[in-house]
Amino acid sequence: MDTKTFKDLEAAVWAKDLCSGCGACVAVCPADALRFAPGNTDAPVNIGYCKAENDSVPCGACYAACPRVDLASCGKMLGPHLDIVAARSVFPVERKQSGGAVTAILVNALDEGLIDAVVTVTRDPWTMKPSSAVITSSDALIQHAGSRYSWWVPLLASLKEAVVTRKYRRIAVVGVPCVARATQAIRASDHELLRPYAKAIRLVIGLFCTETFDYAKLVEGKLESERRIEPWDIRRLDIKGKLDVYLQDERHISIPLAELEESVRPGCRVCTDFTAVEADVSAGAVGSPEGYTTLVIRNDIGRGFVDRAVWQGKLATGGSVDLAAVERLAAKKAERQAE
Repeated sequence: MDTKTFKDLEAAVWAKDLCSGCGACVAVCPADALRFAPGNTDAPVNIGYCKAENDSVPCGACYAACPRVDLASCGKMLGPHLDIVAARSVFPVERKQSGGAVTAILVNALDEGLIDAVVTVTRDPWTMKPSSAVITSSDALIQHAGSRYSWWVPLLASLKEAVVTRKYRRIAVVGVPCVARATQAIRASDHELLRPYAKAIRLVIGLFCTETFDYAKLVEGKLESERRIEPWDIRRLDIKGKLDVYLQDERHISIPLAELEESVRPGCRVCTDFTAVEADVSAGAVGSPEGYTTLVIRNDIGRGFVDRAVWQGKLATGGSVDLAAVERLAAKKAERQAE
């Protein structure tokens, strides 16, 4: 078994500002010894105990699950795929991002019993403060739909609740590229401590992402203090080469990403993956007509979930996808590796 410890992970990733903040290490640590400290989102901290360091018990689960220990193999551009389509939810999704296709796929999967839980991001509707959560009903999933993935949150930390505490065995994970990469590391690993998680992850939906933002620095700093925009006034956020803030009173404010550099998590600066190439299905607003979501169907698992949602009348496909638009943003993000 791998004899790596959290100290190896700390030296290889955390100390170099490479941590993606995905929360995978927090979830798989058998001693519950890793966590993100309040006010410090750059990397996890250890509470002072490690099975390998303190008791000489081989572990290394945290290292094996980390998506940033091998940056050389990070995906670029569109990645492998079977098909790319424009899709939309057939039923109403009040807070949907673009076409609501991701919500439609997941709602159908829950309704059909293809999955029994979704590890995703929710937010407080008043403050917009994000948190990871385990959702098990389609009604709750629809209620929490929206552009909450702009904020950083250690999403995969909730895997432990889903797999170990609540013992779900058919789980969908929805997250940005680093989350998709971490789940793939877990799925592909032969590490004994990761097997329960690997067996439970049935579907991974990856979301197009340029970077994620620290809630306190962006909302409380840039928007609230500098722009006088209160969190509860924000209806939706969208990132397509700039940050578009849509307000409840129908106003729309655009902020160049260059002005938000201090709000971006340090670990995002080394990521070259825009389209979440390690997912089963990738999704984003870029490239599709208004009211549609671009879906990159990457393998048979992803195709099966998309087809089921179409067959059950919850998802519709149609309209052309502007692949050049997706490739432009993917290429721009991939250039980071050469800088």
